[in-house]
Amino acid sequence: MPGFHTEARVGHMQIAIIGTGNVGRAIAKGLKGKGHLVVFGSRSDDAAKAAALTAETGATIATPKDAAAGADVVVLALPWTAAETAIRELGDLAGKTVIDCMNPLGMVAGSLGLLIGHTDSGGETVQRWLPRTHVVKTLNQVGAEMMADNARLPHRPVMLMAGNEAAAKAKATTILAALGFEALDAGDITKARLLEPFAMVWINQALIRGKGRAWAFAAVAA
Repeated sequence: MPGFHTEARVGHMQIAIIGTGNVGRAIAKGLKGKGHLVVFGSRSDDAAKAAALTAETGATIATPKDAAAGADVVVLALPWTAAETAIRELGDLAGKTVIDCMNPLGMVAGSLGLLIGHTDSGGETVQRWLPRTHVVKTLNQVGAEMMADNARLPHRPVMLMAGNEAAAKAKATTILAALGFEALDAGDITKARLLEPFAMVWINQALIRGKGRAWAFAAVAA
């Protein structure tokens, strides 16, 4: 497809997932057995929940700051309303690749919509919050179920990404491939302005138009 390319993949990595909700757990499950070391960043001291999370995903658990400090890639899988505070608590992430899979969702004129858009994006906001990191916007365009397991789909699903650094997008490509996605490079981080509304297309079809959650976008070429 003209204008798109996929960077070369890199080797196995230590991946910190900040957030233990549906998306964070799905990404960890999708990466299970793929050779990467996955660590959840969690503030919970509930031993039973921690044991269940480890059993479900195969990941280990550390404090958010410790998980991020030891990681090659930090994945932000947080509710948008909690993101800024949680990110500030991670400490110095200078030089790290940060995958932002969040959408800045909230109630807009009485219905679910994007709180940021058109001239800005959540991805750009995260990059401003973390100016010395390399933010890649991706894994925001499909439901959690497809991140955990999409092998049964008849076509390989596509996942767009946006970011300023080629090396960071190469790391993201490796993670996307491990999760079963074809990575398409949409350009620099400002292209998160395209990717976040694109997520709203999936939400519209899945949750409002009745298509359900067991599907993803694909790029089918001749």
